[in-house]
Amino acid sequence: MKCGEATVVKNAGSHFLLSQLPAWELFPAVLRGKVRLKASEITNPVAVGDRVLFERTEETAVITHILPRRNYVIRRSTNLSRQAHIIAANVDRAYLIVSLYFPEVKLPFLDRILVTCELYGIPAAIVLSKTDMYREMAAEEIARFRSIYEGAGYPVIETSVKTGEGIDRIREACQGRVNLFSGESGVGKSSLIKALDPSLDPKIGAISTAHLQGKHTTSLYEMYPLASGGYVIDSPGIRGFGLVDVEKEEIARYFPEMLKVSAGCRFTPCTHTHEPGCAVKEAVEQGLIAPERYNSYLGMLEEDKKFR
Repeated sequence: MKCGEATVVKNAGSHFLLSQLPAWELFPAVLRGKVRLKASEITNPVAVGDRVLFERTEETAVITHILPRRNYVIRRSTNLSRQAHIIAANVDRAYLIVSLYFPEVKLPFLDRILVTCELYGIPAAIVLSKTDMYREMAAEEIARFRSIYEGAGYPVIETSVKTGEGIDRIREACQGRVNLFSGESGVGKSSLIKALDPSLDPKIGAISTAHLQGKHTTSLYEMYPLASGGYVIDSPGIRGFGLVDVEKEEIARYFPEMLKVSAGCRFTPCTHTHEPGCAVKEAVEQGLIAPERYNSYLGMLEEDKKFR
């Protein structure tokens, strides 16, 4: 029996594909029952990007242990559920793909993902997709969007799969890293991945289903090797995003632009809602913090029970 350490590169429900990175040699695996029971509040105890120990026989491999995670991106499964879902683990950088239109971006949704990235120390960049479709009619909106998020400290990369804008920049930044690509359905995530590496086709899956030996093969989360170097974790389109593992009193810490000025608040702690002498509210009034971001923060406080 062969034992070893590997990375989970595909989650297909109860079956997985592993590879001993940086080698890209895939083999199927299942999860030992004892490991599954340890994470009863998590819908997927093993996530793409996890480093795991395995025992391998001629037929398959069994995941026996999940190694400690360096970080992960997690969301509440549904608004009223106590369970949470890990989107990806051990991520070097997260690319959050949005489109101003087709579909229209939802800033509170984007801000929730950014808060989660801040919580687990994952550098995040925002990819503005399909810009060729609306740049002429929405130049002011693009400029405002950039102002909001670059002002908060996040790179905003304008991209177009049609014209190639921004693709080389992302491809170069992905080299040598494990990169999570995430966003709502319809934002062009799969097309962007294919533009980075034309040999890939996330819509049908680059990893052969033959590796799963006839088992259920609906791909939920999958890692792809880029020909130019590095890896991309593709996640399904996300509809809702509830915060996990953060108390409402701490949410403001994960808005970088609010954290930067909060030391000037008269009271500690300060909720930045009603207290006199609040440096955050003053910064919003002065235009130093975007009101859109501040409103997202207020929404997270108000909807705390609903989303968590």
